[in-house]
Amino acid sequence: MQMESVTFDHLDRSLVHALMVDGRAPFARFGEVLGVSDRTVARRYARLRGAGIVRPVGAIDAAAVGSARWVIRVRCQPGSAGEVALALARREDTQWVHLVSGGTEITASLHSWSPEERDELILHRLQRTEPVVSVTAHSVLNVFGNDVGGFRGLHVLDDAQVAALSTGLPRGGRPAILTDTDRPLLRALSHDGRTGYPALAAATGWSESTVARRIEALRAAGVLYFDVDVDEKVMGFHTEARLWASVPPSHLADTGAAIAAHPEVAFCAATTGATNLLAAVVCRDGPDFYRYLTERIGALPLVREVETAPLMRTVKRSGALQ
Repeated sequence: MQMESVTFDHLDRSLVHALMVDGRAPFARFGEVLGVSDRTVARRYARLRGAGIVRPVGAIDAAAVGSARWVIRVRCQPGSAGEVALALARREDTQWVHLVSGGTEITASLHSWSPEERDELILHRLQRTEPVVSVTAHSVLNVFGNDVGGFRGLHVLDDAQVAALSTGLPRGGRPAILTDTDRPLLRALSHDGRTGYPALAAATGWSESTVARRIEALRAAGVLYFDVDVDEKVMGFHTEARLWASVPPSHLADTGAAIAAHPEVAFCAATTGATNLLAAVVCRDGPDFYRYLTERIGALPLVREVETAPLMRTVKRSGALQ
């Protein structure tokens, strides 16, 4: 099935939003909230998943486990960025690997389990990669708003429906410490967040009940969450960009919160580096992006300068590379 040939209706969009709220919820619960049968939900999900349009994935909140989150920018020699981006995408500690700025630059999010793993990539491996011209690493100091829950431009459920889906989510658990024994579980969930307990038990060597308890404990502690990889283009959003902006430090919190509230913004954070504010912007087309820059960003008087980096190609999203 060609992704561009898939026709979306309101139920499809509602299901995508429901998956963003709870990617592992039973189809029966989705059906109750959406007002359809669980069989209808299952058929719609199979259609979207089979076409490669949506994929629920398990991900770790780096802040919840005391690990630093980094954004790296890698500039490469012409014609070599695609190969370097693919190598980055194959790593388990990277997310959101994109080719930007004419295809010679790569941006990626890095969530290493330890400083040693982070340094191995940033200080050693990339520095020794021949096509790499330069590497800059930006530590994420603060995320504005909530970057868990997907791009808000895809949200169609009302507050009551979101609340109904959120009721069963595990919360308020004890702090959880990740260990190497969790890696097989997290690896499997990063490929498919709806992987069943029998398959997860086989991947980990644990019993199904142990897998279920561990997932619940990690979710309750805020360590594990379920994101949804979505092909925004199929849903009508064809222009994405990264904005690197400079804001006076005394006004960084207010400006970051204002930008995070924009419906076009999927992610906004304060970072280290030559600029101190990063935003991931998703728009319907070029004119829509122009309006966003001139009317929304332009209306913020404390944004001193903005570097725009249009996304040329997405190599990897939140989940593992398929």
